[in-house]
Amino acid sequence: MLSVTGIWLYMFLTTFLAGYGILQTLTRYIPYRVRHTDTYLLCGLAAVTVYAQLISLFGQVGLAANLLLLAVCLVILWHNRQELGRRLQEKWRRIQGNQSGVFEERGRMVLIGFLFFLFAYGTSRGMIHYDTGLYHAQSIRWLEEYGAVKGLGNLHCRLAYNSSSFALSALYSMSFLGGKSCHCAAGWLAFLLARICLEIAAPLRMGRLRVSDFARVMGIYYLVNIFDEMISPASDYFMVLLAFCILIRWMDLLEEGVRDIFPYGMLCVMGVFLMTVKLSAALILLLVFYPAYYLLKERRWKETGIYLALGIVTALPFFIRNVLLSGWLVYPFTRIDLFDVKWKIPKGMADYDAREIQVWGRGYSDVSRYEIPVGEWLPDWFRSLAGSDKLLVLAAALAVCILILYAAGMAAGLWKKRWDMLLVQVTAAASFVFWLCTSPLIRYGCVYVYLTPAIVFGCVYKGLVSGHKEEAEKEQPWRKAVRMCGTAVAALLIAYKCLALGREIAGSYVNDYWLVQKDYDTYETVSYEIEGQVFYYPVEGDQTGYDAFPSAPTKAEITFLGTDMRDGFSAAR
Repeated sequence: MLSVTGIWLYMFLTTFLAGYGILQTLTRYIPYRVRHTDTYLLCGLAAVTVYAQLISLFGQVGLAANLLLLAVCLVILWHNRQELGRRLQEKWRRIQGNQSGVFEERGRMVLIGFLFFLFAYGTSRGMIHYDTGLYHAQSIRWLEEYGAVKGLGNLHCRLAYNSSSFALSALYSMSFLGGKSCHCAAGWLAFLLARICLEIAAPLRMGRLRVSDFARVMGIYYLVNIFDEMISPASDYFMVLLAFCILIRWMDLLEEGVRDIFPYGMLCVMGVFLMTVKLSAALILLLVFYPAYYLLKERRWKETGIYLALGIVTALPFFIRNVLLSGWLVYPFTRIDLFDVKWKIPKGMADYDAREIQVWGRGYSDVSRYEIPVGEWLPDWFRSLAGSDKLLVLAAALAVCILILYAAGMAAGLWKKRWDMLLVQVTAAASFVFWLCTSPLIRYGCVYVYLTPAIVFGCVYKGLVSGHKEEAEKEQPWRKAVRMCGTAVAALLIAYKCLALGREIAGSYVNDYWLVQKDYDTYETVSYEIEGQVFYYPVEGDQTGYDAFPSAPTKAEITFLGTDMRDGFSAAR
């Protein structure tokens, strides 16, 4: 746990300063006052991830990459030392002062500190995800040792499953300090989401929930579910956690009546970053329509160019890495075939891999079942779900139906038009439908299952409790009853999940991992040679973990592009 807190403090320093430097520079050209600390942290997280991917194009993501990052952050700190010092003094005065709200501020800081150590505890131990032993750990070690290697997917196709989250994990693994590779980045992002979800406390106390608070309830639900798994650097966790952060903050802005385009534009850039974590999240870019409409309508060409440039810079290293790892722009989808390179994964293998992903998400392991109609696989898939997942999927499907009726009514002028909130609802619902129709494994798209009903039913709830007069004493009795019921249900669900987490921690407590984080799982492997280089494959199963490097589930059939592994691989012909 101590190692996790040390790395997290380093992550806080570097991501905050990187985000602060970027946002301070941008707001000189597009005036806006950033209000939340997590805005700097999330912006910085995206920035250092892009940086790590860029470094991987030229070599290993290790000590040199961290030293350069530290140097840049120190320059940012020195350049902004007066402004940062003033902000720290103001913060300290608010905590130490006697003005109204000081006890609430102190309580909030205590809760944030508690969450920090609670999530550091969870990140220091737990269950290692199956796919981490299959390819996550190997992907991260390749980045630590070599960076992006041409044709790496020919060694094992899953090593071509490019996710920017692996570059982030490699940057902060600290493997260069003693050989042990830490995996703390998913837990850090979970802590940031917990920090954002903590803001539900005041609405619960006042009994006035917003739509974003329903999303926070589901965010807490998810955090409890993955508490004993967030030790794994799985891209699914990064994707879901980031999607929660982006959509909650977007709805906060709408409900607070923020009309400035800047925060929406930056959240759209974060949406591009989310796409680089997991390409299946690309439909979140539907949110772009909101800022684009106003930017183009008001002919704000300079701002439009800035956001486009930021989006391109964010996405470009991801697509370059795709081509290097697999020879395809978007592996394993072969409909976009732009490059004829020596290290290209054969089309037949890529197509098979794509089908395997889809049938696996539908609950099958036999790729020959790819062609079966939806009416056959969907009932089987639904029956295989856990009870709570069945309820949530049904709630999401019902929410989609309600949303269609609501959108039709808005178009017909039957009720007040809220196109801005409708866009958020459509984004969540479209993502849910896309996930359901492609590869509906719960962990791939649970964020859409959770957020679609939360946002749609949250808007229905908000419409019921909001009258022309918001004062409690003038509130109609039925509206007050609905408001109190909604608040009670949210509070009970949060309390239930928190108690469940407490029981889980107490029941599984072992006095270990207080100093050093739990390591990757290890597996028995067999060695073999290709062109003088030793490789490994497992004695049983298909997992090899981190230590047996380089490895794949089976004996690889590859040839070297040059004299060294750094030169890359091609499939054996």
